[in-house]
Amino acid sequence: MAWAAAKAYRGGNGGLHAGTFKSGHASGTCVPSTLIHVSLALLLAAGLLGTEFDGRSVLVVAAATAVPDLDVALEPVLSGAHRSVGHNFVLPGLVLLALAADLRRGPDSLLHRRYGDRGVTLAFTAVVCLVGAGIVPDLVVGGINAFYPLHDAFYTVDGRLFYSTDRGWVQTFVDLSPDDPEPQRTTSNFDFRTVLDAEPTLGVEDSGGGSGEAGGGGGSQRVERLFPVAMTGFRAWLLPLAAFVTGTRLWRARRSANAGVDGGDRA
Repeated sequence: MAWAAAKAYRGGNGGLHAGTFKSGHASGTCVPSTLIHVSLALLLAAGLLGTEFDGRSVLVVAAATAVPDLDVALEPVLSGAHRSVGHNFVLPGLVLLALAADLRRGPDSLLHRRYGDRGVTLAFTAVVCLVGAGIVPDLVVGGINAFYPLHDAFYTVDGRLFYSTDRGWVQTFVDLSPDDPEPQRTTSNFDFRTVLDAEPTLGVEDSGGGSGEAGGGGGSQRVERLFPVAMTGFRAWLLPLAAFVTGTRLWRARRSANAGVDGGDRA
């Protein structure tokens, strides 16, 4: 598997080596915002749930998909927490185990007794959206600590698949060449820059050398913090697309429910 270096590694000399940051200034790897994750999740849920897609589904799916990004709040106190604590496959695995254990109780299942078959379907759909829309997009853009805390290592799945008239089918996802000698990325030597960091990497003006506005003093004069919404055209298109599909689904569900009520009244 080709693991692209999508985070900057802090070497022994304190320098930042090859890679890109989560910060907005990293043009090569601008990670998806939470809104993009939720938009993708709503599209998935609308397709999976069909006529059962309603307002409650929107809330449950959106909340489940946003959970991984909450680990950004731990970054100031736990270095490497972002893309580790919430962005891993252990979390959804534990949720699936909990759901399976509950459903094995049959009639005594808490989830089934309280929410019925529809609640069970929604629960599993939320897990699918958690993985497919909340975690995997970050795995392929920037990387995640996929098996944290069982195994501390960041991975990024990256590559290309295409057909060439000269070379035939070409893929770069699976790479059997020897690994690079550089150290493996872990929470001890890697972290993603976020808007909560004490030293953001964007918008820092250095006044050293006398060329700054204030002149004379060395150090940062200004810090700009970015809260990304859509950093590429493709991701920007997902926002209105998800809003349209979600709105249409909810409108059709409400119309069907009203039609059922009117039919019952006439009967």
